Amino acid sequence: MRLLIALLLPCLTFFMLRRPLAGATTLVMQCTVIGWVPAALWALYTVNQHKTERELEGALSRSYLRRRSRVI
Repeated sequence: MRLLIALLLPCLTFFMLRRPLAGATTLVMQCTVIGWVPAALWALYTVNQHKTERELEGALSRSYLRRRSRVI
């Protein structure tokens, strides 16, 4: 769903990810037809990066809990 929003409304993607400055910058880029493509690519990259960060945080927390349960 976020990938579709990133393609159609790149600025909304950044506001959903709580990055208002990037969202405002992307909104300015969206105002031109030429700027829409880089804005959409930037939003797609950011969504992918956000997803990867969440997966890493989950893996690290699971690893920490596993190590902690062995100690106790």
